[in-house]
Amino acid sequence: MAENYGTVASGRKQTKARTGIRGRYGYMDFSFLLIICTLLVIGIIMMFSASYAWALEESGGESGTGYATKQMFMASVGVVAMIVISYIDYHKFFKPIASIGLYVLCVVLLLAVLLKGITEGGATRWIVIGPLNFQPSELTKFGMIILFSYLIVKNYKNMDKFTVGILPFGFLLGIVVVLLLLQPHLSCTILICLVSACLMFVGGVRWKHIFILFIVAVCALLLGVYILSRGDDGFTYFATRIQSWLDPFSDEKGKTWQTCQSLIAIGSGGVFGLGLGESRQKFLYLPETKNDFVFAIVCEELGFIGAVTIVLLFALLVIRGFYIASKAADKFGMLITIGVTVQVGIQAFFTIAVVSNLIPNTGISLPFFSYGGTALIMQLAEMGVVLNISRQASMDT
Repeated sequence: MAENYGTVASGRKQTKARTGIRGRYGYMDFSFLLIICTLLVIGIIMMFSASYAWALEESGGESGTGYATKQMFMASVGVVAMIVISYIDYHKFFKPIASIGLYVLCVVLLLAVLLKGITEGGATRWIVIGPLNFQPSELTKFGMIILFSYLIVKNYKNMDKFTVGILPFGFLLGIVVVLLLLQPHLSCTILICLVSACLMFVGGVRWKHIFILFIVAVCALLLGVYILSRGDDGFTYFATRIQSWLDPFSDEKGKTWQTCQSLIAIGSGGVFGLGLGESRQKFLYLPETKNDFVFAIVCEELGFIGAVTIVLLFALLVIRGFYIASKAADKFGMLITIGVTVQVGIQAFFTIAVVSNLIPNTGISLPFFSYGGTALIMQLAEMGVVLNISRQASMDT
């Protein structure tokens, strides 16, 4: 019996793509691929520049290319994964053993982090698997997209009912939220909640049900933050970051040092920047230049023009992703594409907002730019899934 993946537009004429790279099912969307590759190349270059001084310091002055070399290797692995996955039918995820099994695996890995995880910067988010430090939260982002897309298609006709469209989804999401808050990983928690809510809305959940879920989620999140943030000295992981956000210059030589140096880097760039490789803040002034604050170095070296260019590239990625979703062959493909696109878009926004102090420092990486093997490989793998969906979509241009 053939699987019902959900229909997007019945009776719509199916046409092959006119531009793209020919594959088993059709043409890979070349525009989407070009945007990905452009972001990736710029990201590696900027990560190399941002990490140079810290790599030089940590190697005892021997080499400043340590982080860049590892990132290029991970990027190569990610690109290969993206290309291979683009040839694998995304409908293979439309099975309980795949969608639910992936969710269970993510929960098990998140539990493993709490039991035997590696702690850095006050957060426990990594586990050691062989020679690699693996971050399960990155896999969890994709796992939640696949699970919710599968369940929405299976229950599409009843998604407007509270007992179908809210309760089971809220329960599954709640388990992940609790495990992420215990790490603590507030940024990933918020990101997964927003992406999940977006999928539920597109899937047919009523506005009033989403509003109720939002109120409950906010209350639960605040309660969790309050409980987890209590400490003997009255200071906490969350409270410190909120204090730094409200008054970034209140303790510029202590707790707010990172935020202050980030704002200085952004301001130093001006309109056209200091020039590629000419950043001053990366020379051990600004911490985490290779990770969460790489965009601050982008602003310093490339200036306002360069920063806006990067923002526009992410905007184009989101717009093209939505276009692919609108042309998807079925609801399952549409939901996956929307989920992945929204995830990348929101994550990029959060990172840029953090370095400019629009929101509290939550420890979130910039897609395709920040150092991190797990994140980069997963992001490129997700792009591969979207490219496979574009192969089977009725793309007109």
